[in-house]
Amino acid sequence: MLHFNSKYKDEIFETVLENAYHCFVIVDAKGLITYMNKTYCDFIEVNRDEIIGKHVEEVIENTRMHIVARTGIEEIADLQYIRGNHMIANRIPVYANGEIVGAVGTVLFRDTKEWMKMNSHIKDLMLEVEHYRSQLNDRYGVTYSLHDIVGSSPRLSKIKNQVKKVAPGDVTILLRGESGTGKELFAHSIHHLSERNQKPFIKVNCAAIPEHLLESELFGYTEGAFTGAKKGGKLGKFQLADGGTIFLDEIGDMPLNAQVKILRVLQEGEVEAIGSVQTQKIDVRVVAATNQSLEKLIQEGRFREDLFYRINVIQLHIPSLNERADDIRVLAKYILTKVTNRSGKRVLYFDPQVLEFLTNYSWPGNIRELENVIESAVHLSTSETITMEDLPDHLKKDIALGIPTGSLKETLDQAEKQALTTALHQSNGDKIEAAKLLKIGKSSFYDKLKKYNL
Repeated sequence: MLHFNSKYKDEIFETVLENAYHCFVIVDAKGLITYMNKTYCDFIEVNRDEIIGKHVEEVIENTRMHIVARTGIEEIADLQYIRGNHMIANRIPVYANGEIVGAVGTVLFRDTKEWMKMNSHIKDLMLEVEHYRSQLNDRYGVTYSLHDIVGSSPRLSKIKNQVKKVAPGDVTILLRGESGTGKELFAHSIHHLSERNQKPFIKVNCAAIPEHLLESELFGYTEGAFTGAKKGGKLGKFQLADGGTIFLDEIGDMPLNAQVKILRVLQEGEVEAIGSVQTQKIDVRVVAATNQSLEKLIQEGRFREDLFYRINVIQLHIPSLNERADDIRVLAKYILTKVTNRSGKRVLYFDPQVLEFLTNYSWPGNIRELENVIESAVHLSTSETITMEDLPDHLKKDIALGIPTGSLKETLDQAEKQALTTALHQSNGDKIEAAKLLKIGKSSFYDKLKKYNL
């Protein structure tokens, strides 16, 4: 083994890192960039002096360095999409005295002939995937997969893993969660990961169909079943979904008379069209969703208890955006890209103050509200960067008046999280000193850090 004189250790490392062909970046435990070699700076076209100290998400697209620095889980040979190409990225956590102090990342094959050949192969495979996905979209409407659900927070990762476990079977699944959390995306993902993925995925919004039409929409009708019935009759949603998956969104709004027939489908595997004297056997997997308390509806006599037990075989709770605040930054940037591609406006960045606000806001409307806010800001922005001035008026009004943006518990949680963050900043990351500043015990302080993923 070669031994270098420690006197020249810094010079040796500087020579290796600065002259290496690969891209190097180092972040601290908070995901702030502490070092980036010249190769990487040149590749992504940034000034090193300007990006040191910035959060890595603000500088490198699709990065996961901050996640590795937080979780301590290394990621080797991960594909990362940077500047129009897929690169191979390695991310290694750095420990000191048993604690994670940061992470080191490398990006390989920046533009070598070997990588370009491999990159072309990957692009060809992805184009093929997109071709087949487009065919499915044309046949069954827009489809989504787990890859469309952006984020990697612990709560989101847990629900994604649960979906992977339950999707392959035919078990009935009930998705619960607040409005705007993306329940439909999870329903699509369950279908895509099942053995039924080449068959139809049919969505029914039980709240959007008038009650007097719901039964005919679900189960169809025969010719002459009622005045105005279409010649030849019409297939219902359940018949259209035969062999595939039917997604009953907002099932809590389904009238009781339709609930009886849904129960029969689940129990007997058959439907009866309006005006028909015969039943029809069908093979359909049911995924239901609600943002209401079905238990409360049962007590009020508005939902059948026997149907509840039929659809509640597997229950998945979709976390609110407030429960997965770690995902807000990456979600915001993903949505910004999607909105600008659709609108054609060149708006590329968020002011750091805006990102801070987006992270701390309670988002009662969840992802749907975040999308609306960003879309509004893009259209109001007059530069490449979204500033606080570009946010919708109702948000700016709440900020100016200091009006809480959520429930009392949410407001208190936000204040507590901000106090913890401020104390850590004032103590330069010294947790014991931060606990003293807040005048709370060490164990209590660590429990709160864990609660807010700080």
